[in-house]
Amino acid sequence: MYFISQRFQVSQQDIINYNGLKSTVIYPGQVLTIPTSNTASRSNVSGRTRYSVSAQDKRYLAQAVYGEARGDSFEGQVAVAAVILNRLKSPDFPNTIQGVIFQPLAFTAVQDGQFYLEPDATAWRAVEEALAGRDPSGGALYYWNPATATSSWIWSRPIIKRIGNHVFAK
Repeated sequence: MYFISQRFQVSQQDIINYNGLKSTVIYPGQVLTIPTSNTASRSNVSGRTRYSVSAQDKRYLAQAVYGEARGDSFEGQVAVAAVILNRLKSPDFPNTIQGVIFQPLAFTAVQDGQFYLEPDATAWRAVEEALAGRDPSGGALYYWNPATATSSWIWSRPIIKRIGNHVFAK
């Protein structure tokens, strides 16, 4: 847990309290939630963009994350939310969260109806992290699952990194 606390600049005690743990002992595969108040203040210090959005936009983000990335790691879910927010800053995309999410053919989850599933707590936390300025995607504007992507155009995008089941690109 020490390395996790150092990585996210959060005290071990804050992680213990936030996750209802009794000690610093953790196990492989155990999922921990990092307190967002600490990561949010860290993002202010680092100059990352923070977002203040309506409750409806936050819900749209959580639904998009859940529909697109449920089952992925927490980091992968934060990255998916970050891509949506990154698109807001690009002149190539709509300038509202709703516009980005509902842009025709932009997100598979909107097309196949998975967007309308009820998001879980992890999706909501991922949205909070992204809104606080965390961007594990490295500034990506696109992501896709290489096992299911059929568009040759998407593969032409410069790849930044892979997180879980998704590739993230500019």
